[in-house]
Amino acid sequence: MNRRLTEFRLIGLTGTNGAGKGEVAAFFQKKGYDYVSLSDIIREELRARGLEASRDNLIACGNELREKFGADILARRATKKIKGPTVIDSIRNSREIEYLRSLGDFILIAVDAPIEIRFERVKKRGRDESAVTLEEFRKKEELEKSTEENSQQLEACLKLADLTIINDGQLEQLWAKLEELG
Repeated sequence: MNRRLTEFRLIGLTGTNGAGKGEVAAFFQKKGYDYVSLSDIIREELRARGLEASRDNLIACGNELREKFGADILARRATKKIKGPTVIDSIRNSREIEYLRSLGDFILIAVDAPIEIRFERVKKRGRDESAVTLEEFRKKEELEKSTEENSQQLEACLKLADLTIINDGQLEQLWAKLEELG
């Protein structure tokens, strides 16, 4: 890659649950980027319906929105919130990537880490993840790797990334990797 990450107007983030996408987003926010999360768009929809933002509800509602309005609906809704340089978090469908790439000046970063590390991070996060054991966490993750057009396509998104960051250490190490690329 011949450009610094902070030279892109739009930085997309995809990756596995608990890998550190939020920390990567926070890094770019400190560099002056606005923040938009596709998961937050689903959370807004769940609030409007009076439903809790559990992991199961987020997955089901996101898939339902994609089915009803097209696989790129979350990306299209996100663009209404973009004013300037923006980091776009929680991209989980290849059509969302396609749409965001069509806007130009976009790079997609995948964030990943070993599943055991991610499971421990998620347990500390305190959200309703609908998975108490590592095995349940692993099974929940499989639901995110669909090949259905209107579902979460995490595996496909990881493959479409322009850059992959393995976040298997401490926060300081992640930030040092990003500074180097930034």
